[in-house]
Amino acid sequence: MDLILWRHAEAVPEREGLDDLDRPLTPKGERQAQRMAEWLNHRLAHSTRILVSPAVRTQQTAKALERSFKTVKAIAPDASATAVLSAARWPESNEPVLVVGHQPTLGHVAALLLGEVAQSWVIKKGAVWWLRSRERESGSQVVLQAVQSPDCL
Repeated sequence: MDLILWRHAEAVPEREGLDDLDRPLTPKGERQAQRMAEWLNHRLAHSTRILVSPAVRTQQTAKALERSFKTVKAIAPDASATAVLSAARWPESNEPVLVVGHQPTLGHVAALLLGEVAQSWVIKKGAVWWLRSRERESGSQVVLQAVQSPDCL
């Protein structure tokens, strides 16, 4: 199974009177989302299931793909790594899953799957980490397929 973690692009900073879920992307964030969407669209299978946090910034990031997606409250800001993995049906899902979410949750997912530890790894704004679960004679393995930042495209 492929699990693609996409952190939302740059959003306006938190400020009084603006609910965290309502923070939109900045113009730079819109450009980051567009660049990453183009990169992803060249690589994602048509069968990829796309799960997106209800936050405005993740919705805007995902819309850059111009594909249908499902909004999942369980992966909102401050979700747990296990909630994300459960929503993605890791590692049993038959199709690739793209999760558009937040820090520190996505970093926790990456650390748990790759390092088998509870740590706070940093995933840059707008970046993608592509993980793959595979079976070998020695057992299950998680492989890091790619890490891509929108600033390097």
